[in-house]
Amino acid sequence: MSADNATDAGRVAEARRRGLLRIDLRRLGRAALLGPGTRDRLPGAIEHLIKVHRARHPHSGPEAIETLRRAYVLAESSHRGQTRKSGEPYITHPLAVTLILAELGAETTTLTASLLHDTVEDTEVTLDQVREEFGAEVTYLVDGVTKLEKVDYGAAAEPETFRKMLVATGSDVRVMAIKLADRLHNVRTLGVMRPDKQARIARVTRDVLIPLAERLGVQALKTELEDRVFAILHPAEYARTQAMIAANAERPDLLASIAEDLRAVLREADIPAEVAIRPRHAVSLHRLLLKRGGTELGSGDFGRLLVLVGEDADCYAVLGELHTCFTPVIAEFKDFIAAPKFNLYQSLHTAIADAQGRIAEVLVRTRQMHRIAEAGVIALGHRHAAAQRLRSSAGGPPPVPGAAARTAAHPSASGSRSAAEAWGTVDPSRPGWLARLLEWQRDAPDPDIFWTALRDDLAQDREITVFTADGDVTRPVRLPAGASCVDAAYAVHGEDGHRCIGVRVNGRLAPLGTRLRDGDSLQLLLDAGAAPRPGADWLEHAATPAARIAITRWLAGHPAPADDEQPAALPALRPAKPEAEPRPEQPVAVTDLPDATVRLARCCTPVPPDAVTGFVVRGGIVTVHRVECPTTARMTAAGRRSVPVGWRDGAQAGGYRATVLAEALSRPRLLADLTEAIAAEGVGIVSAAVEPPQELRVRHTYTVELTDPHALAGLMRAMRAVPGVYDVYRARPAVAAGSG
Repeated sequence: MSADNATDAGRVAEARRRGLLRIDLRRLGRAALLGPGTRDRLPGAIEHLIKVHRARHPHSGPEAIETLRRAYVLAESSHRGQTRKSGEPYITHPLAVTLILAELGAETTTLTASLLHDTVEDTEVTLDQVREEFGAEVTYLVDGVTKLEKVDYGAAAEPETFRKMLVATGSDVRVMAIKLADRLHNVRTLGVMRPDKQARIARVTRDVLIPLAERLGVQALKTELEDRVFAILHPAEYARTQAMIAANAERPDLLASIAEDLRAVLREADIPAEVAIRPRHAVSLHRLLLKRGGTELGSGDFGRLLVLVGEDADCYAVLGELHTCFTPVIAEFKDFIAAPKFNLYQSLHTAIADAQGRIAEVLVRTRQMHRIAEAGVIALGHRHAAAQRLRSSAGGPPPVPGAAARTAAHPSASGSRSAAEAWGTVDPSRPGWLARLLEWQRDAPDPDIFWTALRDDLAQDREITVFTADGDVTRPVRLPAGASCVDAAYAVHGEDGHRCIGVRVNGRLAPLGTRLRDGDSLQLLLDAGAAPRPGADWLEHAATPAARIAITRWLAGHPAPADDEQPAALPALRPAKPEAEPRPEQPVAVTDLPDATVRLARCCTPVPPDAVTGFVVRGGIVTVHRVECPTTARMTAAGRRSVPVGWRDGAQAGGYRATVLAEALSRPRLLADLTEAIAAEGVGIVSAAVEPPQELRVRHTYTVELTDPHALAGLMRAMRAVPGVYDVYRARPAVAAGSG
């Protein structure tokens, strides 16, 4: 192919992509009204549809053509007499939707259902009739896109219709493919509607349909939907962008010059490739303008170079030539072939500067990658045949036992296969994000909650992968960017996420509100024995609908008491003794000073067998401190002379006190669980204090009274065993005025 021919072919292909078959629907409408034709003659209105379909599927036999003819005849006859708001025959709408799908490579079953997609909703045709004429598969797709009646659902009709479509999409993504094409044609013709209705439809398209098109990889539909919604909701910004595009068209074509240089480089390297200029669409330019801070864009910013090759290896060969013969902008390089995006997208992205310093962005991909980048799941067709089609297009062998395992071990064996695996499932038409969406929607019976959660979920346009450890098993979990440990708990454990009491992130204890990063490793700590008790503050940390719905539903069914942290179990404990100093019949500590009264210091609460020392204070009383007590250091530094003290041989404390601190991850019932653990050791609590949580960590201080000095070690072990507690230690008090 000559350079000029390649350029022309690239422009024609780009024009076709951007136009998505803007056929003269008035002409097709007139053809539709002339009658359905006969078995020997195709209706004029679908001649172009059949031509496009055969071009995309050259092996389609006469049975496929006959099926499409019968579907058109039924659609045309059932919609006859109906018109759109524009005045055109209604049949032009399902025909236009089907043409969009045909151009993107949809197979016969999808096209058949597309022709019939409004018959059950808007005509007397029933699902049973569709099933009898076209089978269960077509019927499933038609039913999936059929709206629920407002007379039955009222204001909930729209969210419940989308819920119905999503559930159907969970079994067959072609349902959503038809809906996206349907919405594109409707948005194209919104000009006949009132401005307020245009804005409402545009907002739903922006919040729900465009993100779904992105997740399903149908870029060709997504880009036009984005531009048309942008024009409706932000007319001034859209007009500015269009003016910039028009002004740039008057300037010399920088990208065409660099593209010609690139073709010469690839010819010299003997790499068969097509090089085309891919213009940026309006929304893409608007985003780039915002990214640049509103400054003027250069000529090279209005498009990118697209290089199409035959094999994966050729992509990297092209990359080598690009980075050898031009100056690469290393910060712009991304390899989405080795690491495909979650929506199947694969390409090499780079940017280069030529000898004059002019910069151009370049996309490198195979033709098969290009088909999937444009049409996403539509290019895959029927889900049961998708994996086989990917193997065939990549030149691979038919599936054999163990092939999936070998492919996983060697993902570079086929770029297309690795793209399918990027969805976290062997079946590329059953993406992992869709499975998660279907899980949480079942827990959102309220239409408003579902509708809000759906928009929030779809607004999260990037995913991260974290790795959770459960014993010796580590598995990847995909979450939206910005997800927290709370989200991970519910994603991994479902309703048992209520029992999460802590988490280790990359081996270190972390608050449950910690935002996760791509590649983090987690160990979620669950208390299987305790009653579930998620805190209301968990909602502040939850980013995923699954977590938010589960927490909200639990809190609604379990109203918190007036003071959630008051230890209801305390009345069952041994009654706390008054704060007065205990008076054992025989002191547990002794000194050589005659007639001296010995008292254990409150600041460090020494117990046998602590190393202790004594100081004489007012009234001739000897106070006993632990050697490491800060008061000991202060008195020694002040020149106070210590006196020897010791523990009475065989003495029982008979009521001595110790102060113990417990550091833990904040959670409901922690105070009650700790006091229960202390009581179970036969220890009385004199006082307890809880500091305000800091980043979900909390410190409890307990002054306890023991009957056996050796019981302290056992008590501290029991406190450490309480779920969420990660450290227990003796008090290390700060020096206070008047201590001793």
